Amino acid sequence: MRYRTLGRTGLQVSELGLGGLFVSRFGSEREQASAAIHRALELGVNWIDTAPGYHDSEEVLGLALAGVDQPYYVSTKLGGRPQPFDPRDKAALRRSVEESLRLLRRDHIDVLIVHEPDRPGQYDWWDDWESFHGPVRELLEELKQEGTISFSGLGGTTAYEMPRIMATGAYDVVLTAFNYSLLWREAAIAVLPEAERQGMGVLLGSPLQQGALARRYDDEVEHGAPWLSPPRREQYRRLYRLLDEVEIPIAELALRFAVSDPRVSCVLMGARSAAEVEANVAAVEQGPLPPDLLARLQEIADGVPFRPFQEPFGLPFGRPYKGPGKAG
Repeated sequence: MRYRTLGRTGLQVSELGLGGLFVSRFGSEREQASAAIHRALELGVNWIDTAPGYHDSEEVLGLALAGVDQPYYVSTKLGGRPQPFDPRDKAALRRSVEESLRLLRRDHIDVLIVHEPDRPGQYDWWDDWESFHGPVRELLEELKQEGTISFSGLGGTTAYEMPRIMATGAYDVVLTAFNYSLLWREAAIAVLPEAERQGMGVLLGSPLQQGALARRYDDEVEHGAPWLSPPRREQYRRLYRLLDEVEIPIAELALRFAVSDPRVSCVLMGARSAAEVEANVAAVEQGPLPPDLLARLQEIADGVPFRPFQEPFGLPFGRPYKGPGKAG
């Protein structure tokens, strides 16, 4: 396992981290989840990310990591707890932090992340959506001064709203998801450059696009998936032809692409078992992709430089899809 500096935090973090969503009742039984967590640590993973919204992930991690002597870092989030959730109730936000500490069985959080700061329809965090001031920002500073957290962060999925919040300079880390992978590159336009300007460490979520790049869907790409736009369908065909040529499994290619960018500090895997952890670590240990292959992948990505209108947020390969919801 290789390690990188997490921006201005100075922390040395493993290139591959463990995302907490699938080490929960959403993804696995507790015994299987615990085995995945322990195997990740054994293989050199030292970053674990979770959130109150990830079902019982914090509790599972707290139980699995009890008594572990090996050094590791944990990030968790603010958002969605307690219910009914008021993102501008500072006292309630502090109670959420206290609950995270209890569940994680820790007295300290390495990075506390504001969850979905860029989607007011989900969490309306800010009193002022121009300067991005709000009680959560005040609380994060208080928690830093108290020593309850070491660093603060932002965790979102938008390509152009997030950089405006990052530009305040008030946060140390950004977790960006669903927008930087083999076929989706919009984070490269503004998110990653702003992270560089601010000296922020970058955690990359969903390098496999929630399964859309975890395995091949040849039959659906050729004969099904009516929700695929014509350019996205052709893009998949081109990617699959390249995979046949280079003889690299799609998940390995996607993970190696993610670690090929030096601006990315840590790539979060959604492994739910020890076997999946081992496969992901083995892929990353193959190292970054060579420049000529990265150039060919860029050509394929350029075929769909922006997410097509109406494209489902999580591509529903292998499951029914009725169409988009209400017009916004």
